[in-house]
Amino acid sequence: MEHKNPSPTGVVLMNLGGPRTLPEVGPFLRELFADREIIQLPVQSALGPLIARLRTPRLERTYARIGGGSPLYDWTVRQGEGMVKRLDVLSPQTAPHRFYLAFRYTEPNSEQALRQMEQDGVRRAVAFSQYPQYSCSTTGSSLHDLWASARRLEMAQMFRWSVIDRWSTHPAYVQAMAAKVREGLADFPESERDDVVVLFSAHSLPQRVINKGDPYLQEVAGTVRDVMRELGESYEHALCFQADVGPVTWQGPNTESVIHALGKQGRRNVLIVGIIFTTDHLDTLSEIDIEFAEAAEKAGVTRFRRAPAPNDDPLFLDGMAQVVADHLASEAVCGPQFALRCAGCVDPACREILNPADEDRRPSPDLSR
Repeated sequence: MEHKNPSPTGVVLMNLGGPRTLPEVGPFLRELFADREIIQLPVQSALGPLIARLRTPRLERTYARIGGGSPLYDWTVRQGEGMVKRLDVLSPQTAPHRFYLAFRYTEPNSEQALRQMEQDGVRRAVAFSQYPQYSCSTTGSSLHDLWASARRLEMAQMFRWSVIDRWSTHPAYVQAMAAKVREGLADFPESERDDVVVLFSAHSLPQRVINKGDPYLQEVAGTVRDVMRELGESYEHALCFQADVGPVTWQGPNTESVIHALGKQGRRNVLIVGIIFTTDHLDTLSEIDIEFAEAAEKAGVTRFRRAPAPNDDPLFLDGMAQVVADHLASEAVCGPQFALRCAGCVDPACREILNPADEDRRPSPDLSR
């Protein structure tokens, strides 16, 4: 294929990251508990490392149960490869496309991504959040880290940036997630399918983050609404939250408590859907598949199943590529909601875009319609 673009278009896939081996668990936790976008502690420089050190042995045992490390890196590489292959076809005018991983708490990090982009001759870059639903604690934190790394490396003007800050209601994403729910429902006997409760589970956030106006909660709920509409079925469904760790108050209801409640209500068929998770990792392979499955059995839930994570499903890779292609075609630097800061925001650098590709910072059209 003949490319019109003189240099590659770089697509930076920003995500949490995860320890790939057991020795990486400790450093991962130290980075996590140092991030005040997620957890704010008194004397964080001292208390954060202490909590990380105390939690490391337990988390090492948990990772050992799922094979000794997180598969998030491997799945994200496969997603990136599939995405850019499709992007070259969908958007030949911006091809060739290359992807780069910028994990928040493990390697490869933002600095490594930026250095590789420089070597590859990238000039136009897209920061593509792998958190479909926007939150200051996830996408916001990753962007802060990306811009800080660029400044530290004296690369602030090297790339012309735009940002895919959220894609939770993009039709391609909704269709891919609905397909995963259908796949999970197919694991129930047809005679029992009408009795299935579809339990959407999302990663929790500290309640203080939600209370200051973070849009995450409403965006997760919006995804659930659109997926249920896409299914075109009247399945009973509920939204709950998992992975609440640390000495803070978290958004509820807690997923395990909801499972117990469903058991007490006599519900025997539950399909759990990790609605925000684009790959398998600790939250799906350990918390859902092991811990919640055990809780469901104790609660009397006869059939407890999980809808598969998107991983490298071709329909999901089609969706990722379409999201980026639509963004590039819009010639905009961000979504229409990006510039609106939370009501309780006190960070003057929030919602910054470094060296924006469009100096007018024109927001993209609402691609979810």
